[in-house]
Amino acid sequence: MKKFFEGLLIWFVVFMLIVAGYIQFAGDLGKGQTISFSEFLNNLENNNIEEIVIKNQSIEGRLRDGSNFNSKGIIYYDVIKNLHNKKVKFSFSTGESVLNIIGSLLISWIPSFIFLGLLLFVFKQTQIGGNRTISFGKSKARLMTDKKKVTFDDVAGIDEAKEELIEIVEFLKHRQKFQVLGGKIPKGCLLVGSPGTGKTLLARAIACEANVPFFSISGSEFVEMFVGVGASRVRDMFDQGKKNAPCIIFIDEIDAVGRQRGINIVGGGHDEREQTLNQLLVEMDGFESNEGVVIIAATNRVDVLDKALLRPGRFDRQIAISLPDINGREKILNTHAKNVSMAPDVNIRIIARGTPGFSGAELANLVNESALIAARRNKKIVTMDDFEYARDKMMMGIERPSLAMTEEEKKLTAYHEAGHAIVAINMVASDPIHKATIIPRGMALGLVMRLPETDRVSHTREKMIADITVAMGGRVSEELVFGYDKVTSGARSDIEYASKLSRSMVTEWGMSDKVGLVYHYYKQSMYESQVISEETLKLIDQEVKEIISLCYDKAKDILIKNRKNLDLIAKNLLEFETLSGDEIRDLLNGAKIVKNKEEKKRIAKKSSFD
Repeated sequence: MKKFFEGLLIWFVVFMLIVAGYIQFAGDLGKGQTISFSEFLNNLENNNIEEIVIKNQSIEGRLRDGSNFNSKGIIYYDVIKNLHNKKVKFSFSTGESVLNIIGSLLISWIPSFIFLGLLLFVFKQTQIGGNRTISFGKSKARLMTDKKKVTFDDVAGIDEAKEELIEIVEFLKHRQKFQVLGGKIPKGCLLVGSPGTGKTLLARAIACEANVPFFSISGSEFVEMFVGVGASRVRDMFDQGKKNAPCIIFIDEIDAVGRQRGINIVGGGHDEREQTLNQLLVEMDGFESNEGVVIIAATNRVDVLDKALLRPGRFDRQIAISLPDINGREKILNTHAKNVSMAPDVNIRIIARGTPGFSGAELANLVNESALIAARRNKKIVTMDDFEYARDKMMMGIERPSLAMTEEEKKLTAYHEAGHAIVAINMVASDPIHKATIIPRGMALGLVMRLPETDRVSHTREKMIADITVAMGGRVSEELVFGYDKVTSGARSDIEYASKLSRSMVTEWGMSDKVGLVYHYYKQSMYESQVISEETLKLIDQEVKEIISLCYDKAKDILIKNRKNLDLIAKNLLEFETLSGDEIRDLLNGAKIVKNKEEKKRIAKKSSFD
């Protein structure tokens, strides 16, 4: 109804403007041509005038030929007598005609109509919300009405966090059960975790399971350039929540508005954000009660949040959502793989082993990338090779088979990767080899991938020494086969990895007898600094070099003893470019690797579209 009247008013204004224009236009046409008073008198003497109307000092009339005219002049007695003698019809008019009056009024009102239209437009914009002119103080919280419901069954790999949040659902669904025992519904729940771990997904699942209204807003949407806007939006958001209680208000990236107060304030530049935070603190736990309104917030920067925001009574619970372990990754992959047609050779467990440190969002993207790769290859189903390719692409970049490499460079790369593989197989504490390849990918010319059997919470000194030794295997292999003068820059990342790991062993984890159980790790910044003596720094450098030298010697000893196996692996890498872990083990056991290209083509054709 409101829109109907607004539209009616707009059309009325347009209609009146058209009428005013028409009347004015018609009036101008009716006046005809303008002639001088002397021409009027000449026409009168020549008996060319049929009739006239005298209006004060203006004369309007019609000639005998039917044309209209108008003129300006004073009508005196002789003129009137002459009109009478010439038998010209004449009359006197005391004012404007009704149409002329209306037309003049409408024309004079045109600026008012334009102003009224602009005022109506501005008023309409203020009612829409968003970034409109006067609606800054309105909350931008959106009521989520997704047709696709998200439940706890859709959230995998973070079971501990789900258990904590299921209790909040019980609070919202059965409040009386807890109130009878004197319990109060939690006012806030803070989800803390790395990007992509499923914080927003969990919040949506809570709203769906509890079957209550769910408002969503970003922390950055509170603050504008105008003073007081953020605090006004906070008040309006809680007003909406009270009207729809019980409900959930989800604030994503709350660190944008909840940062600690009093830091880096220069000339009051952050006063607006602090006012917003103060209002949020008052609304969450002030004099007025917000019974039934549960605030769920998400952030990956809990360290910068104001302490007043984190205390019980505001955010009663802090739930850490960590990156999924190997079992969690397997569950997440299975959840996303339900809608993908997979080949029988796909082993989700192996994929989970090969994706340590992946978040839920990255695992979902891995499944999607695998499906896209299979589609580009014209396959009917997604195979294990597609998953492997997608994972390597996400971790190391796209393959670069067109990279121009000489035969000598390929041979150097093959021996470099073969050195890593031989050392890894002969180090008991090393992870099993998954595959070795000399196909350039990203910034690497080749790689040896090792997959742990399971995720490790802590690492032993034996495992660290094994990893550094494997990292040295590539450089040692180049030196043994081609000589010290022929070693390449391909060992840069290996040396960097070995240096960082050995330095952490010495300075952070107390794995050096000479340095001892002293924590020496420090960051030199404007906020914190820890001075280490020159003597201690020299000792740390000496210990780091000794660890790397020890591992280098171990790798050299292994490769000298297994020179034949080193040549064997390198030769097959040059021939086939990629070897799986099983194929490498078969080669070392005396078996011959046969990769029939025709058989590969037949299998690929069988799984492709007809």
